[in-house]
Order: sequence, then C-alpha cells, then structure tokens
Amino acid sequence: MNELARHQEICRQFAALLCYPDVRVKERTVECAGQLEGITIEASRFLRRFSDFLETSDFSRIEEAFTGTFDLQALCHPYVGYQLCGESQQRTMFMIKLAELYRQHAFTPGNELPDHLSEVLRFVGSISDRDCRREIIQEGLLPALAKITLGVEVENRPYLDLLWAVQSFLNETATPDSERLAVDRQKECLS
Repeated sequence: MNELARHQEICRQFAALLCYPDVRVKERTVECAGQLEGITIEASRFLRRFSDFLETSDFSRIEEAFTGTFDLQALCHPYVGYQLCGESQQRTMFMIKLAELYRQHAFTPGNELPDHLSEVLRFVGSISDRDCRREIIQEGLLPALAKITLGVEVENRPYLDLLWAVQSFLNETATPDSERLAVDRQKECLS
C-alpha cells in the first residue's frame, strides 16, 4: 500500500471512530492502531491509551464517554465549521463550500452535517487531490481539533486520547517536515 492509500485508510478509520460508538468500536480501534504502527509513535501511543479504555469498559460506559465528550460539552462539538466560525452565517457558508467540494469529488456524505469531523475525515480519506487534502487538513481539521481538545474535560479523557491521536497523525503526516503546522495556531473561518 502506498503512502497516500495508507493515509486515506487511516483517515477513514479515524472517521469511523469519531462516529457514535457501535459494537465494532474496539475492533476498529485495533485495526487503526495496527495501521499507525511505524508511521507515528505519538499518535499510536494515544490510540493505545484509547484502546485500553475500550478494553476495560463496558459498552454503556463507552457510549457515556462519547456523549459526555461531544454532546454535553459545548466547546467540544465535533463540527469543524462550528469550531472555526461559531454558530454563524460563516459556518453556513463553510458548509456550503464543503458540500460543493464533496460534489466536485463525487463524495457522498453520510447522515451527519457536512462539517462533522467524521464526514470531513472520510472525505479526506476518499480523495487524492493533494492540494485539497492539505487545505482541508491545515485550514480545517487541525485548527478545529486544537479547539476541541482544549475544551475536553478531564473525566472524558478517553476520547481526548482519540482526538490527540487524530491530531498527531494529521500534523505529522499531512505535510512535509518543512511545512508542518503548529497545531495551536489560530485560524480564521474560511470566507
């Protein structure tokens, strides 16, 4: 598998892990961790901690941690446009642009809004256009993940480990070393 195909596959795996958990969440985490081995030590370490939580928790605890992280903490809503623009007209424009990009690349989104982390990661995992992938990651995903991770409360740490794994993976693999982003850099909403 070439580097692009591997990156796409891991993005799709992370997208599945950032959806509401189902009975395959443990299996998917193990598969993703296997893909990360040898690519990024830091992301792999975070994903192993998330996997440890899954292995020692019953399914209701996993659902509770997911809901407590993404649904009950306003700062952690898993929507890229919301994180970049707030609940505003700019977010609406951002979602319209995403929907246009999705159509241009023949990507069919799932049931979530177009700016949901899982949808954006699935999109990045389905296209080969290097410039589009880089822009979505650098201008959308990384700044949104930086804001979300700052808002996660300590008791919901398991999903913080998953978010850090995604953030680390994207930051380490999305661009050449000379162009890597500082993840905490503030970004304006794309106009």
